[in-house]
Amino acid sequence: MHTFEFKIADAFFEQVEYSLIEKGNVDVTLNLEKKETMMIGDFTINGKVAASCDLCNEPVEVDIEGGYQLIFKFDDKPTDDETLIIVYPEEFEIDIRENLLELISVSLPSRTIHEDGECDEEMLELLNEYRVNADDEDLEDEDYEEAEDTEEESDDDYEYIDPRWAALKNLGNKKDE
Repeated sequence: MHTFEFKIADAFFEQVEYSLIEKGNVDVTLNLEKKETMMIGDFTINGKVAASCDLCNEPVEVDIEGGYQLIFKFDDKPTDDETLIIVYPEEFEIDIRENLLELISVSLPSRTIHEDGECDEEMLELLNEYRVNADDEDLEDEDYEEAEDTEEESDDDYEYIDPRWAALKNLGNKKDE
């Protein structure tokens, strides 16, 4: 077993043209176990990266961590299996930059947003100006259904129900009668 340690910094992310990550400081440990026909790579990722906030599009610092395994197979034929990375006989080095970027990217949470009060207020005001919500006068009161909130229920919490879905829901009720 061989252990490799990498420190991924801003220069790494700047080389990638369309990366989800703008900057970062990530520590990667790779434990590489060599077998007769393959190598098994166990990656451990831990660090912080700068990504765009999904709400206001400003940079936000995100903690990431994860453990991943990639299998590098010695072969001379390509494969459709996404879990295998083919290492051709004429190769004497393995370039894992693309793999590292993918592993760091999948370590990002599904939604990256600032903590409460840290988003760009000007952008939030602009978003609220164009948001369709319960305050619209064009929508009728019957198109709203009280939202289920497990923590705290309030008379002001309403969820918009599309009238077409409401009509379909009523069809199910008529069938039961």
